[in-house]
Order: sequence, then C-alpha cells, then structure tokens
Amino acid sequence: MRSPENVLISLSEQAKNKEYKYERLYRNLYNPEFYLLAYQNIAVSQGSMTVGVDGLTLDGMSLERIERIIAKMKDHSYQPNPARRVYIAKKNSNKKRPLGIPSTDDKLIQEIIRMILEAIYEPTFSNNSHGFRPNRSCHTALMEIGTLFTGAKWIVEGDIKACFDSFDHHITIELLRKRIKDEAFISLMWKFLRAGYMEQWEYHTTYSGSPQGSGMSPILANIYLHEFDVFMEKLKDNFNKGDSRKRKVHRDHDKARWAYRKAKANLENARTEENLKAFKEAQRVMLSTPHLDEMDTDYKRVQYNRYADDFLIAVTGSKEDALNIKEQVRVFLEEELNLVMSEEKTHVTHSSEMVRYLGYDIRVSRSQDAKRTKKGKQRVWYGKVQLYMPKEKWIAKLREYGAFIIKKDDVGKEVWKPIHRGALMYLDEVAIISKYNAEIRGLYNYYRMAINVCNLGKFHFIMRGSCLKTLAAKHDSSMMKMFKKYRSENSDFGVNYMTKSGMKRCEFYNDGFKRNKCDAPQYADIMPQYRTQIKSTSLAGRIKSGKCEGCGASTVKIYMHHVKRLKDLNADNEFEALMIGKRRKSLALCPLCFEKATNINT
Repeated sequence: MRSPENVLISLSEQAKNKEYKYERLYRNLYNPEFYLLAYQNIAVSQGSMTVGVDGLTLDGMSLERIERIIAKMKDHSYQPNPARRVYIAKKNSNKKRPLGIPSTDDKLIQEIIRMILEAIYEPTFSNNSHGFRPNRSCHTALMEIGTLFTGAKWIVEGDIKACFDSFDHHITIELLRKRIKDEAFISLMWKFLRAGYMEQWEYHTTYSGSPQGSGMSPILANIYLHEFDVFMEKLKDNFNKGDSRKRKVHRDHDKARWAYRKAKANLENARTEENLKAFKEAQRVMLSTPHLDEMDTDYKRVQYNRYADDFLIAVTGSKEDALNIKEQVRVFLEEELNLVMSEEKTHVTHSSEMVRYLGYDIRVSRSQDAKRTKKGKQRVWYGKVQLYMPKEKWIAKLREYGAFIIKKDDVGKEVWKPIHRGALMYLDEVAIISKYNAEIRGLYNYYRMAINVCNLGKFHFIMRGSCLKTLAAKHDSSMMKMFKKYRSENSDFGVNYMTKSGMKRCEFYNDGFKRNKCDAPQYADIMPQYRTQIKSTSLAGRIKSGKCEGCGASTVKIYMHHVKRLKDLNADNEFEALMIGKRRKSLALCPLCFEKATNINT
C-alpha cells in the first residue's frame, strides 16, 4: 500500500491541471494507513471521545476494527450512521445552534475524505477565500482587506441565510463530478449527505446542507462557495475600468498644488513673514482638497473577500454600481447555488461608516490629517482601511466570565466593580492566574490588529481585580493582602511553583496591548496542520508496534484505551497511574489489559 503522504502529494500535483479527472479515489479507502492517519488526526480534537448514536468512541481502536470498516468498504455495504443532534448556546444570545455528533467510524472515513478532497481542491481555491483553509485565518482575511479595500467608496456586506444548512445536495454532487470520475466515491458522498440525524431518538432525513457535524463539512462548503468566488472574479474583470496610474486628478487639487509650488518658490527666494504666511495657507488649502476625482466615471474597481459564508465587496464607483453588484450577487446565489441572501442583513454602506466583519469594525478613513514625511507634509491616512475593536466585544467577555458587576453611585453614574469567580476557587493559585492570563491573551491575540487595541487596558484592569478577589475569596482574605503576598519587586503579582527543571513563576499578564499588524502563523488562530507522517511514538505507531504499555508483553493485537481528560483521573488503579505518569490520555494495551482497564472504569 502506498503511504498516505505520497497519495495526497500526487493528488495535489494533478489538481493543477484543470482538465484532469480523478478516476480511482475510492480504492484509497482500502488502505489501512489512511485510517491510522485519520485516527491520529481526529484523536487530538476535544470532541474525539464524544459518543455517537452507536454508543462507541475512540476507546478500543485497533487494526481489527479498521479491517472491519475496510471489509464493508470493499463490498460497498458501509452505511453511515445518522448524526446525534444536540444544541449549544450561541454567545451573547438566547438562541441555540444545532450541532451534529457523528459516530467514531464515520469520523474516520470523513477525515480520509476530507484529506483527499483538500488535496484535490485546495490548490484551485481563490486567494480571496480564507475560511477553513490551511495557513489562512480571520487575520489573513483582515490583512487582505487592509490592502485591497484602500480607497473604496462603498462596501456591500454579504449575508447568506442559513448557508450551511441550505447547500443543495444535487449541486454539491455535480460540483464534485466536475473533477471526480469515480462513481463509487460519489455514491459514498451521497450516503453521507443523506445520512440524516437523530433528535430525541427520532430519525430525521437531511434533504439539504452539509453533513451534520462532519469533519468534511468545511471542505465541502469551500467547494460549494468556490463557484461564488469564480463568479466574483468574472464580475471583477467585467466591472473594472481605467488605469490606476492615469486616474483623473481633482481640478481643485491641481489649482491648489500649483499655488503651493509658487508659494514655496517665493519663500525660498525671499524668506519674509508675508511669504511664510502665504506658503502655510497654500499648504493648508492643498492638504484639504481631494487629490483624486472621486466622481471620475472612467475609473472603477471592485474587490472581494470571503471567510466561510461571510463576505465583503468593496466598490470604487457610484452607489448605483454597488446596488447593481448586490443584485447580481443575489441573482447568482439564488439561481446557480440555490442560496438565499438575507435582505435584512445585506447592506450597501458608505466606506466612511463602520462595517462589522469577523468581529472587527472596518471603515475607510477620510481623515485629512497630515504627517511630515521625507517628501514633506502628506495626508497619509486618507483612503486607508482602519480596523477597530468594538467596545461591546470585551464588555461581553467580562459578562461571559462573570468578572464584574455594574452599580450606580449617588448621582446615578455607572461604577464597574470586579468580583470574584466562584467557579475558579477550587483551582490552585497557579491554575487561577493561568486561566485569567489565557483569557486576556486570547482576546488580545484576536484583536491585536485593531487601531484601538490599547483599550483592552480597561478589560485588563477588571480582570486583574477579579483575579485578586478570586484569590482572596479562596483564602478568606482581602485583595490587598493577596497583592502583598504574591507581589514581585520587578513586575505584577504571581505565584512560584516547582517543575522538573527547577522553580518557575506564573505572573499575571502585564505585557501591555501594543498593536501588532502581522498575521504571522505563530498565533493560535491559524488552522492546525494535521500530521501526514506516522511515527513510532504516535498513536498509529503505537498500535502497529504490537507492544502492550500495561504489562510490557509483545502481542499481535493492540487496543487503544482513551480517556477524555487527564485531570479527571485520580490514580485509583495502575492504568490511571500509568497515564498520569506518562501524561497521556491514551494507552496501547493487549486484549487482557484492555479488558481490565475498561472493566475498572465501568
């Protein structure tokens, strides 16, 4: 059997040829190495131990289990289970979002399909698409907006009504058939699309939308919405007009510029009070008049950015042009993709006004403020894209964490007071401070590109007070006593703790909130890169090793024993103690040890 890595590389290379059709994809589902790689990938996710409708989890994963799945694939008798539907609360809303939980065997197959489809389609996706893609994120989308939307006059905010639940299955299959000529693979895709879901032990058929909670839903969504990306590229080519280097200069600016040059020459010839005054006035007039003629009908541009089902379209032209583009988009989505654009949430907004996108407020600056540069005073901010952090976002986080209350003083003015968080009091001091630090860094890392990210200092102040009050409540003491107890001379309060490498200190976050415009991949919002090689120390490598980690015996059969969280273990038995010692949530066990471990837990 070929290694999965070589197969995926080969598929990616063929993807560059748009005329190439993939004819033998289904046979990859006979390869045990693909299942081991898929198992290794899904085991790292938090929901890997969630029970599906069949009552099974990753616990007990073995080569024998994989061979049973492959046997069903070979005789085409495999039938996906319906997803188990649960509802999770939406943030800052009373509404709930449906979430589907597939069975574990389905997760394995879906992960293999996801890897295959990603290898085929990822090289062909648009550069303007940023959602659910490797090395792309909300930040890369915002960086692109900051570059492409410069000078835009109108912005179309796009919203597709119930997008992921509305994907037409027939259209999805037809899009797959454009590149895939393997009816066995297509038939399997049909099975997953029509698998349905279970709610309150009642089966429901799915007639549209991507598979509930499926690992391959993101790639299917990008394949579906790639047609929209292609449409926008064509619309852009047809709409764009004129050369940016030959744009018409505003006639008032031409006059002001000549007056400025004349005043500057007079000042250089004779530096009198009168010439200096005339020069400053000419400079003020020039900097206050528009440089380019915004009413120029010979120059038009449209730019586009999409993250999953959210998109923005920037238009340099008239409002009628923007409204016309909005209508063209509505018609295309409705007629070609069978999607409905929400009229209530889709707006045409002047670019000088705030537009909410990916949690940021975005606008194109109209500031006439000048800055001294090497070329003299210039308006460096006019026409630039500005990103802002909405105030309600960090306030909502404080409410979510329960870190403050709002009271009113004698004159009715609001007073924000930090409060302790009772849910954290059972943790030790290091865990409490680490929890607050993670929450502060998480919000800062997301909004680090905002102009006003320094406003998180107010958020930090409340969180700092809440942390001290939580420590005080834990020790039945006061904030001041806690601060004095844990204070450091050179920094804020913190706690010392011992590690194998020696004493370390966990200090409350105090590194400030400086703006950072980079979209560097070291930040946590980038999609995780799945491992494509199986090492001896990996989950898959341990299954293949044939050695029991419990008794040390060499055995042909190995069963993987999984637990959901290490912190739930109490070392009540030899297997839990072994997991705690190894700091692993899994053990490779022989049949006898696996039976002992599972019987203890039950």
